Amino acid sequence: MQVWLLSGTRAVALQRLPVTPPTEGFAWLTLAREDLQGQWPDLQSQLQAWGERPLLDLHVSDLLNEQLPSYFDSTVAYDLLVLQRLGAAEDPEQPRADTRAIGFAIYPRLLISVHPTGCPVQAQFIDRLLAQPVGNGRLAVSSDEWMLRMANQVVDSYLDLRRQLSRQHGDLQQALIDTRRPFENWAGLLAARDTLFRLEDLCEDQQSAVQEWLDALAEWPPGEGPPDQEHLRVRGRDLLEHIERVLSHIRRLSSSTESAVQMHYAALGHRTNNIMRVLTALTAVFLPLNLITGIFGMNFDALPLIHDRLGAWIALGLMLAVGGGLFAWFRRKRYLGSK
Repeated sequence: MQVWLLSGTRAVALQRLPVTPPTEGFAWLTLAREDLQGQWPDLQSQLQAWGERPLLDLHVSDLLNEQLPSYFDSTVAYDLLVLQRLGAAEDPEQPRADTRAIGFAIYPRLLISVHPTGCPVQAQFIDRLLAQPVGNGRLAVSSDEWMLRMANQVVDSYLDLRRQLSRQHGDLQQALIDTRRPFENWAGLLAARDTLFRLEDLCEDQQSAVQEWLDALAEWPPGEGPPDQEHLRVRGRDLLEHIERVLSHIRRLSSSTESAVQMHYAALGHRTNNIMRVLTALTAVFLPLNLITGIFGMNFDALPLIHDRLGAWIALGLMLAVGGGLFAWFRRKRYLGSK
């Protein structure tokens, strides 16, 4: 657990929450999900000492749930926002999403963020505060703005996964349209499509949660909301645009993969048609030859050329002429050949 006091351009690390709420700025309490499970009774007592309402037991359970879908809830004392992080898992051979939830409890003077263990978003913002020179650069002026900055990083963490998914689907599409070898990785294709469908659902949940937060922000009476309310609206809409870009990319990948599957079956059908055309043409070439062979193979004594010394050669010449003529005609009609 780490506690930071943010005020204007100044960020101070504390050992624990101050005894009284800060008069300027806000406090940021960030902790791992496992730490919240053992420390939330002390945190509830500290909130009561601040004069704030403690977290509801249901909301504490939501913050402890690692796979909770993205959603937003509002109370009189605080807002609760949970977002699923769309980051890349550590296995580069099998691209998949690390979709663990990050929760935010937003008080007027306090932001509580609950992260999975080893969360890169938490580490990045702590490093940013550690590298921030005193008096240089603007920090968030409210807990809502700091939450939005972290939520924006949660959405932008999809970029790492985007590169992996694009490479994976590109390889699958190349294998699908390669007619020289049969495509056999159907299990991998289904897994990749299921990943895209799951990511699309997660992004839609993110979009709904952020939109509900914006709607709750708009419902504040004039003069009673956060002091930077208009700035928060701009940042919130920007966050929605980031989510929409992620959704667009996921849908494009899904659409291009579906198109590659359709092209795969179209190419198979075209190849099958070519094979059947060649086989049909060859059958048509040999059909008259079989007819001639059948006629001269009948068990009759009065057949033409049957007693002629050159009869066999005449029959063979006739067969070659008929076969060659049909072959040349089919070549001219392009019934034979791959081009």
